[in-house]
Amino acid sequence: MIDFIRQSVLPYFGIGSSDAKVSSLGNGHINDTFLVRWSDGEFVLQGLNTQVFKTPNALVENAHKISEHLARKRKTNDYSLKVVKPVRTDKGLLAVDLGEQGFWRAITYLPHSRSIDVVSSEDEAYSAAKAFGHFSSCLSDFDATQLEDVIPQFHHLPGRIEQLMVAVKNDQHNRLASCQDWVDFVFSQQDILQELGEVSSTLPFRTCHNDTKINNMLYDERNMSSLAIIDLDTCMKGHLMYDFGDMVRTFTSPEEEDSTSLENVHVREAIFAAICRGYLSELGTVLTQDEKASLWLGARVMCLMIGVRFLTDHLNGDIYFHIQHENHNLERGANQFTLYQSLLDQQVRLKTYLN
Repeated sequence: MIDFIRQSVLPYFGIGSSDAKVSSLGNGHINDTFLVRWSDGEFVLQGLNTQVFKTPNALVENAHKISEHLARKRKTNDYSLKVVKPVRTDKGLLAVDLGEQGFWRAITYLPHSRSIDVVSSEDEAYSAAKAFGHFSSCLSDFDATQLEDVIPQFHHLPGRIEQLMVAVKNDQHNRLASCQDWVDFVFSQQDILQELGEVSSTLPFRTCHNDTKINNMLYDERNMSSLAIIDLDTCMKGHLMYDFGDMVRTFTSPEEEDSTSLENVHVREAIFAAICRGYLSELGTVLTQDEKASLWLGARVMCLMIGVRFLTDHLNGDIYFHIQHENHNLERGANQFTLYQSLLDQQVRLKTYLN
């Protein structure tokens, strides 16, 4: 892959194959990401997963529009974070489409940046939640209808459960027996769908990040302050309760989502409280009352829904999320369902932080 990038991709960006040092970057589930360094500079290069992103040109256009909007805000000191921007090809294009050899785009690399996979303190949770809130606040005047739906019905729990039902019925890889208990657990939680339908009808559409994992907020490694929000691939119109929910999902557990130590997977109350403080400090005056009331539902939906997606992918033969070993997606699903149950067990206390 590295040799292919040097010889077949980098020349489109005016970089000679002998000049560049290419190394793998990050641990994303979907795209292939690399850091490219050469004598005159550096950038991040990504090969987009076109099985997931069926319209990659729309994706890069969406990201470009958002980065331009935030860059204008930064010039007027209204946006305090760094902006990750696209790096155009020699011909001024936002990406290189090589057909079966991949769809490639480059974005700016931020030196002194660091990401984390597990939140270790309330300060980390607060600063990251505040950064995501600031991101959304600065996009509150951006017309979300400009953005194409790169993954239609991305955060759509009814559709995700329907996909699970199909996977269960087909059981193409004879894996159902290994996960029947978790399938039964999901189907026992379907009362949430009625609540979701009632709440969603009251919410405005906004520009949402849609992937507010803790590792999509970069810290400045020199002082651990918030540096930038990254991964604009799934920015689309939607409801902010899902952005809040994905923070709860990825910030609150002391274990990574791949962990099989389920006895340690739980929602840390202090971290949940810090998320609420940080997020609402930026968005408290932007959100409607209905949006504020929806945040608790968003937390529950995201933990359940990502678990459903992992479980479905396990049954379908691991065709969506990258895996490192057999049953990896089943382990991830069990992790998320355990976190979801922890939310339910603590809901009386946790909901007070949103009041």
